[in-house]
Amino acid sequence: MEQIYRDTAKILKAISDPKRLRIIDMLSCGELCACKILEAFHITQPTLSHDMKVLIQAGIVDDRRDGKNIYYSLNEARLGEFESTLHRIIGPKADCICHSEGCCQ
Repeated sequence: MEQIYRDTAKILKAISDPKRLRIIDMLSCGELCACKILEAFHITQPTLSHDMKVLIQAGIVDDRRDGKNIYYSLNEARLGEFESTLHRIIGPKADCICHSEGCCQ
């Protein structure tokens, strides 16, 4: 379970930045070229590259190169796993961690 917490925290950290969350929102409509994402922000290309690297390393965005262009898309499978994991962590359950920790009555 500790690895699940680490993986989930990595994603939460990646999307905790408002700009990266907006990028995720933009990608929810489909694949976009880096140039289109860059047009939506008042940032430099290296700044966008850093933000995209964080999202890719978290596993929630995929990239592909086509010539000189880089295209980004959401990793739908990973996001689905994240959603399920987050629900499992914060939702009610019979095997709640507090039962094994002796916190619950």
